Amino acid sequence: MIQRFEIGPRLSEMAIHNGTVYLAGQIAEDAGADIQGQTRQVLESIDGLLAQAGSDKSKILHAQIFLPDLGDFAAMNQVWEAWVVPGHTPTRATVQAALANPRWKIEVVITAAV
Repeated sequence: MIQRFEIGPRLSEMAIHNGTVYLAGQIAEDAGADIQGQTRQVLESIDGLLAQAGSDKSKILHAQIFLPDLGDFAAMNQVWEAWVVPGHTPTRATVQAALANPRWKIEVVITAAV
């Protein structure tokens, strides 16, 4: 069985299948914030979706991080490293990519266990 959450005409924010949680790309609500502010917003959104799925950040299996400007890499990592659970850091890829809105500084895609 597949469960979908926050279903829209274009995408669902989250799907759960066979004990695995798949999140859509999460972006900041306030696109005017700096990279650290946007990263915090994205991670709060991830926390909320994982809680809704009965999971949490200690169960993240894989993270894909998209940054338009790799000059933001170090500042983003400061927020990321303060957020992840020590001993439970997931596999991760960070890629430079143009995002759909030029004001977005980060987008994160998460796969986690329930």
